[in-house]
Amino acid sequence: MTQNISEILSQVKFNEKGLVPVIAQHYQSGEVLMMAWMNAQSLEKTLTTKDVYYWSRSRNSLWRKGETSGHTQTLKECLIDCDGDTILLKIEQVGAACHTGERSCFFTKIL
Repeated sequence: MTQNISEILSQVKFNEKGLVPVIAQHYQSGEVLMMAWMNAQSLEKTLTTKDVYYWSRSRNSLWRKGETSGHTQTLKECLIDCDGDTILLKIEQVGAACHTGERSCFFTKIL
């Protein structure tokens, strides 16, 4: 990692609730798998462990992807957008990314 964690966190523009949207994309295929939220704690834990952690708004708690389902995500690369207000995680996905059991959360075509 070329930057330390505090430098990385200082570049992220968290919203008024201390959250930032995160897109999870398969690192090899480029398939967009899901969108979730992170706070500073989940981002720091993800960067240091390479296991992907998110912030659950409904449970108001940190969660590691796959902790109950076994459908884990391992961080391969982390990028921040030009405005600093969205994160792209390139990950290795084991099992389904979506809580419905689908590979990706984006399976409903509307147009």
